[in-house]
Amino acid sequence: MAATKILLDTGPLVGFVSETDQHHLWALDIWNTLYQPLCTCEAVLSEAIFLLQSDGVAIDSLLELFERELVKIDFSISFRLPEICDLLRKYSDRPMSLADACLVRMAELHDHCQVFTTDRDFRVYRRKGRGIIPLLAPF
Repeated sequence: MAATKILLDTGPLVGFVSETDQHHLWALDIWNTLYQPLCTCEAVLSEAIFLLQSDGVAIDSLLELFERELVKIDFSISFRLPEICDLLRKYSDRPMSLADACLVRMAELHDHCQVFTTDRDFRVYRRKGRGIIPLLAPF
């Protein structure tokens, strides 16, 4: 059986870095049980930088996770734009973020994966039509 690929969303990434985040302790506990590297996309990195800086949290430890390749950007929007646009249209009633669309598409590309998230919308999103996306989540 293939190893489970962990797809990292913004919530746990911010929670891991920021001691003031409501999910900090949960993110630390889960993170410490996972094998590195975690995989994500550019949109998650962008969201995390924005949220941390908006809260006055230094981004050095976030950037180190990527520089040390503990978290890897494992998806290119430019190669998957039609599928991303389809997902954004499909879930426009939520509304779906670009990061969420990328992670759903990543989950479609990897049969053995879990999305590490704090976002409840992932209980609604489906991969490959009707498939439930396996989650690592605090709910």
